[in-house]
Amino acid sequence: MSRILVVEDESAIAELISINLRHAGFEVTIAGDAEQAQVAVDGVLPSLVVLDWMLPGQSGQSLARQWRSQPRTRELPIIMLTARAEEADKVAGLDAGADDYLTKPFSANELLARIRAVLRRRAPDALDSAVDVGLLSINPATRRVTSQGKEVKIGATEFKLLHFLMTHPERVHSRTQLLDRVWGDHVFIEERTVDVHVKRLRESLSTVHCQHMIETVRGAGYRLTNPQAVTA
Repeated sequence: MSRILVVEDESAIAELISINLRHAGFEVTIAGDAEQAQVAVDGVLPSLVVLDWMLPGQSGQSLARQWRSQPRTRELPIIMLTARAEEADKVAGLDAGADDYLTKPFSANELLARIRAVLRRRAPDALDSAVDVGLLSINPATRRVTSQGKEVKIGATEFKLLHFLMTHPERVHSRTQLLDRVWGDHVFIEERTVDVHVKRLRESLSTVHCQHMIETVRGAGYRLTNPQAVTA
């Protein structure tokens, strides 16, 4: 059973999240501030943390950075909750080390979907799982990208970039984040190199009319969107 740590100072919200997570089969621990959260993590490392940005004392953003700097918690999956909806705030949360970002108010179903998605991405067997976004499919096991049965010819780096974007759809990623996640933390190359590979990726996707799925977010970075998605 996956163990979820909910770090939220508003008790009503924390309890509501907890009830829904327990109903979905998760084991849940609640912490009301960063100090309680650290005690919980020191005791038993959770499978994932749902972390509120605004906490009394130390902020969730600061706590996420702290965990990312420590070997034991460096890979701890984190979903950040916040009332901040601006792109710059989302980028700041992701830069702090969050795996995903959810803006309040949100539905319980959306949170559960995000939690399951992050846990799947963190699972070793998920690395070879095929991913579908809209009409686009990518299969790491066969190294193929297809759209409606038509294969897309794509370079190795563009394949890695697309796979990362497709496993984190609708999220904005800065060039620095893409360098870290796609090229690796210890590769020292110019951030603008990302732009070159995004351009090549779009050119490859244009053969199946999917190039517009890679969006440029001015001043922030890039994101992959699903043009087939219907919003209520």
